[in-house]
Amino acid sequence: MQTASFSGFIEMIFYMIAFYYIFKFLAKLFLPIVVKKVVEKAGQNFQQQQQRSQQTTWKKTPNNDEIIIDTANSKNPRETKKVGDYVDYEEID
Repeated sequence: MQTASFSGFIEMIFYMIAFYYIFKFLAKLFLPIVVKKVVEKAGQNFQQQQQRSQQTTWKKTPNNDEIIIDTANSKNPRETKKVGDYVDYEEID
């Protein structure tokens, strides 16, 4: 069984402080590079999704000069959800 000593405690504090500063230094070096790569990858994915959606949208119409607007939903307005029945009441004195 080992016993705790003051020199062991000081050594542990030293290692913790050293680890903190080394981690902080490495984060300053590598974190901007990692963030830049993630942002670039997200931008590429966004552009690919936009291109796919534009291609599928333009393929639906046989002639590119023609614009089709679906007005079926505008004729039937959306119903509001009915939460409950309205009960009319009178105050009794």
